[in-house]
Amino acid sequence: DGMGDTLEKILPLVDNLDRAALYEDADKVAKGVAMISRAAADALTALGVEEFGAVGDTFDPNLHNAVMHVEEEGRAEGEITAVHQKGYKKGDRILRYAMVTVAN
Repeated sequence: DGMGDTLEKILPLVDNLDRAALYEDADKVAKGVAMISRAAADALTALGVEEFGAVGDTFDPNLHNAVMHVEEEGRAEGEITAVHQKGYKKGDRILRYAMVTVAN
């Protein structure tokens, strides 16, 4: 079923978090978290989830939630200058809007 398939993709992330929690060396923890982040992105991709909202993209109110507006030299009006939280969608369904800063 769909739930089982989803859990199969997510459970390895939980295992890796448990392993990373055992490290005391900050360098090893940082490397472990980076690996888990990449694995999480891969799991979302395997589930058909796309991330959106990047610096340089054009603001779209159907995808982005502008939490700040800034005057920034060299930026086009409506250009995203910072991403506070990535957005995610599956097909046409928005799972979470991207929270961004936009140039005026």
